[in-house]
This record gives sequence, structure tokens and C-alpha cells, in this order.
Amino acid sequence: MNELVKSLPSPTLPGLHLQCVDACKGWLFKWTNYLKGYQRRWFVLSNGLLSYYRTQAEMAHTCRGTIPLAKAHIEVGDTCHLVLTSGGRSYHLKATSEGECQRWVSALQQAKANATLLMHHSDDSGDEAPVQQEDRTLTQGVLKTLANKLDDLSTCNELIGKHGAALQRSLSELEELRGSSDSTDKVKAVNERATLFRITSNAMINACRDFLDVAESQSRRWQKTLQYEREQRHHLEETIEQLAKQHNNLERAWRENPSSYTGVERSQEGDASDENDEAEFFDAMEESPAFITVTASSNIKHKRSGSNQSMMSGGVPNDWTHNENDTSGTNHMQLRRTRRIRIPDKPNYSLNLWSIMKNCIGKDLSKIPMPVNFNEPLSMLQRLTEDLEYSELLDRAARCDSSLEQMCLVAAFSVSSYSTTVHRTAKPFNPLLGETYELDRMDEYGYRSICEQVSHHPPAAAHHVTSQRGWTLWQHITIDSKFRGKYISVMPLGNIHLQFHSSGNHYVWSKVTSTVHNIIVGKLWIDQSGDIDIVNNTTKDTCHLKFSPYSYFSREVPRKVTGVVEDREGTARYILSGTWDEKMESAKIVDSSQGCGNSEGKQKTVYQTLQPKLLWKKYPLPDNAENMHFFSSLALTLNEQEEGIAPTDSRLRPDQRMMEAGLWDEANVHKQRLEERQRLERKKRDVQANQALEEGQDIEGYQPMWFEKRTDDTTGESIYIYRGGYWEAKDRQDWSQCPEIY
Repeated sequence: MNELVKSLPSPTLPGLHLQCVDACKGWLFKWTNYLKGYQRRWFVLSNGLLSYYRTQAEMAHTCRGTIPLAKAHIEVGDTCHLVLTSGGRSYHLKATSEGECQRWVSALQQAKANATLLMHHSDDSGDEAPVQQEDRTLTQGVLKTLANKLDDLSTCNELIGKHGAALQRSLSELEELRGSSDSTDKVKAVNERATLFRITSNAMINACRDFLDVAESQSRRWQKTLQYEREQRHHLEETIEQLAKQHNNLERAWRENPSSYTGVERSQEGDASDENDEAEFFDAMEESPAFITVTASSNIKHKRSGSNQSMMSGGVPNDWTHNENDTSGTNHMQLRRTRRIRIPDKPNYSLNLWSIMKNCIGKDLSKIPMPVNFNEPLSMLQRLTEDLEYSELLDRAARCDSSLEQMCLVAAFSVSSYSTTVHRTAKPFNPLLGETYELDRMDEYGYRSICEQVSHHPPAAAHHVTSQRGWTLWQHITIDSKFRGKYISVMPLGNIHLQFHSSGNHYVWSKVTSTVHNIIVGKLWIDQSGDIDIVNNTTKDTCHLKFSPYSYFSREVPRKVTGVVEDREGTARYILSGTWDEKMESAKIVDSSQGCGNSEGKQKTVYQTLQPKLLWKKYPLPDNAENMHFFSSLALTLNEQEEGIAPTDSRLRPDQRMMEAGLWDEANVHKQRLEERQRLERKKRDVQANQALEEGQDIEGYQPMWFEKRTDDTTGESIYIYRGGYWEAKDRQDWSQCPEIY
């Protein structure tokens, strides 16, 4: 008993200190879930952080989680259990023995105390802090004293529980042996345990009193310090918000009139990226699975925006504003139509998606009846037209003398069409059969576009764009979508064709798969994944782009896109890199060699390149975009009313118009009416087709108004091609042949 008493803190001067170090590692069992229960994990305690891994080998590359101990709560449970609570999350751990559990508890408490001291020391290191050096020293001493008191309280609490249980057992045994010859020895044992329990209780009481005295004496001073920190944080938040607004205004001003900001700088940068600069080698990029790039440059200075670097050797500026090719002067700018810059805010309607989707797993998304709550106020035809957001990339490509540089810009254009989708998880309206959409931007950007829904099941749309700036684009896209329970996959089928008028270069490529995740639980998010192969059928140049799917365990940049441009002989000439939601860059290859083999024994090609040049950068979103369906500046104008459009235009669709205005209940009523009308029209066509078959007559089926099916001479595929006549009918305002679909 004397040894036990010596291990206790003094009743009057409690001074118990657990000898722990802020470094510990070993195996613990961590609670995962009700299916797997406790799982064995390798824990490492270092620098105030408790990290865990599945195996010791994972320490070199993959950490499964990290628990900061500075603000963590450590609770000791029964039978080798302990609970750590940090950041609103609890971690239930279990050791293999009581001794092992106590060793971890002591180490965690000491590490927490050290981390707390370090955090306060870091917070107090600023020149403007209200606490002076002597006050900081006093604070550190107080915190250290409090930490020691907490250690005393924890140890005393455990001993009280242990000795209290022993005392209870002795009293029970004494009750059973009342009147026997052994009662004297039992009474002596009870007295010893009672004395031990009393000493422990006194130590606990004194430790609590000391802890309370120290805490109360410092409470007012800490409250004052905390109030100061709150005021400083509030001031900092206001400053950051003001800077963000100023930055956004500057970007918008530059976008509206870039010449006033960059005209002087361009003339000084014309030869900034000469190909004959001396080589300086940099570390290879690990994220490319098929190749490694090594940058070669000399004294090239990187501009912060990168927007003034030139892709073309002739010095054509890499300007990515809407007004890049405007040569008509300020007076013409003033005559242009002013487009709208906002729409009504999206209402906050809640609806249980799972209640609608649970019976639709495995079905085609276009066949699932959906309320407008899951839509955005644009049709799929308008989303296709949104691909033209960065049409100036094609304008620049049309002026290229080099087909390889032209390929780089076409590749950037193919990636840019996904930049508007990063926050757009809502579903566009399924177009009605015969629905059309026109976008006439001939005055602003030199092009005009026409789309038509040419098939309903499967849903297919045809698109044709003509530009006065030297290019024509057309596509026939069929949408295949599947609901898989946890996510929705949208697979666009078909090719996009692009032809430049001066060179005759004809490019063909397809789209990648879009996936919307967390349909059942969590925040919706969208990802783009797959490969795009762009082929110049005229010169046989190719470009392979890889959209890397997002992975929680990957160390790569999210939404990453990499690519290689090759000439007709298959020689790599340019490396492309970037992200589909931010920007794309190109780097010219000057040399290549075979590198070391990977884990599979395959050798990677190492490319030495010149300094990368910016091809494309995403426009900033408009103000208040989060309340306007995250629409871009172009998307905000797509549903704007126009005069003289066809009666089948998407702008005239009533359910879509009601939804944009925030009248979602009325929009749902119109949506059901239109869908029912379309079903009746389809049944009517089926009946007519069956009657024609019975009578032995030939029937062609539904024929689109502005497009006709042809065989493409280049690819051999059967696609819908613009037959002409739409813009002429608009000039005459003769829409007599258009069906009545609304």
C-alpha cells in the first residue's frame, strides 16, 4: 500500500506528472462502421497530429486520416477503449491491453498539451498582438500548469474508480464474514483501502480546486484576447471580401475592353518565347500516364495571367475576350444590342430526389418523368449552343498558317465546352420533337447557329454553325443516359465536325462522358472522364486528349486534361495540359527520349519542351451566379426574348419560361401538358405508319424541318446535315411550314 500511496500526488501540493513524449506509433483498432466493426490501423503520433494508415508501408504515400490534437477532446472508456473528438467528429479506438491503452492516453495528453502551447505561441508571434512578451511567457506557464492539473485529474479519476471498486468488494466480503475468526484481517484490509481511497479523493479535490483557481484567474484576460481575435478576423473577412469584389470588377472591365489594359504590353512581348533559347531542365510531371515532359526555357518571365502569350509565331495575341476580333471601332460597339446580365434568382424549393429516382435505376434518363425542380431553365439545344462560348478560339485557329498550331487551338476549344458544367448539376429540358433554337451573333462574334431536335426516342439533335471569320461547325448528337442508383451517366454519341474555309482542314472529334455523383446522399457534383481523339482528315494530324476521372485517393490535379498532338507520321509535336474547368496550355516539343520503366515494365517517353503557352482560360462567372443556376455570361442571354424567331424556338417554350421566372408550380403544369401532347402526337404517327404498312404504302416517318439525313463523305456515318432555308425563312418571316408544338 505504501508504494501506491507514494505514487499519488500530495493532498496539499499535487504534482503528478505523466512522463510522455510527443512521438508514438503502433497498432490500434479503429471503429469503421457497423458492417466491418473495428479494423486494425497503424497509428503515428507526431508534432501534435495523430495520423493513421492501413499498413506501415502506406506511410510512404497514403495517409487515411489525420487528427489534430490541439483542440481534441480525449476520453478514456472501459476495457481498453478511448474516444478522440476533434472538429465535430469522434474517433473510437481500442488498444490490445490496459497498459497499451494507458501508454497511448498519456502520450496523447502530452502531445495535446504541447500542441496547445505551440498554437498559442504561434498566435502570439505577431507584432500587433495585444499580449506583450512577458504576458506570453505568463500565458505559456499558465497553460502548462493547467495541462499538468488535467493530467493529475485524469490519473486521480482513474485511481478513484479503481480503489473505489476494491473498497466495495472488501465491504461485501466483510459483510459475508461477519462473526467469523477471519473478520479481524478483513477489517484491517478494509481500513487500508478506505485510507487509500480517502487520500486519492483528497488529491482529486485539491487538484480540482487548484485547476479552478488558475482558470478563473485567467478567464477575464482570455476573454479580452478572444474578443480581439474575433474583431481581427471580422476585419480580415471584410478586407478579403472587398478585394474579391475589386478583383472581379477588374476582370469584368478587362473583359469588356481588353485593349485599354494590354495594348502596351503586347508590343513588348512579341519575341518573349523564341524557340532557340537555351535549355533549362525542370522536374518531370508525374501525372501523365503515357509520357513525361521536361520544360526547356531561358529567361522567360511568366506573366500572372498568361493571357498575353502568343500561340502563333506571327505574333497574333492570345487574347481570350469576346471582342478580340472587333475591328469596327467604338461607334459600332455602341450600336450593338445590350444583352441581359441577370435572370430571376432561383427559388429555394426542396424535393426528395430519391423518392422519384428509386424506381428508375437502370432506365434511360430521358424516359424518366421529372418535375422542373431538377432542371435548369435551358433546353438541351441551348446547352449544345453553349459550346460556342469560346468561339474566338476557332477565329484564331482560322488565321493559323500551321496546321499543328491550329490543332492545338481546336483541342482547347473542345475542352472549353465543359468549363460551364463544373457547377451545373441540374438537367436541361428535353427538347420536344421539332423544337429549334437559333443564336444569331453575327454582329458581335461573326457567327450564327441553328439547332433542331430531329428525333425523340432516342433523343437526337442536329446543330449547324456558320462563321464569317473562316469556319463552319456541325454536329449530330444522340444522348444516351443511364441512372445507376448513386450516379447518373450521360454519354453523348456522335461526332463534331469543323472545317476551316481557307485551308479546307476538316476536323472530327466526339465528346466524353459526363457523370453526376451523389444522387442519393451528399452534395451533387459533376465529373468529365474519357478520351477525345481529334483527327484532321485533310492533313492526317491527330490529337489525343485524356480527361482523368476524379479519385479521392489520387494526388493528381482535379479535372485534369492532358494530350499530345502528332503529325501525319505519328511524331509528337506538342504537349497539351490543363484542366477542363480552368485553362489549357500547349508546349512545343523540341526533343524526346525513352525514360525509365514504370512498375509494369513499360517505358515512358520523356519530352523536352519549350515554355508552355496559354491557349485558353475560363471567363469569370457573373456576379450572383450561384443564385442564377451558375450560368455563364453567354448562358444568361440564351433564353432572352428575340423578335422574328421561329414559333418552334426554345425561347417560346412555356414551361421553361415559367421556370426561369421562378413560377415552378405553373412550369410543372405546362411541362406535363406538353409531354402528354407529344405522346399523343407520337401515337398518332404510329397509327398512320401501321395503316400505311397494311395498305402496302411506303412511309418515310418523321422528317425534320431544317435538317436532312445524309452519309458523311469523310467518316461514312449517317448524320443529319443542315439543308438550308432557315435564315431565308426568317428574313421573309415565313414560318408557315413549322409544326405547332407548344
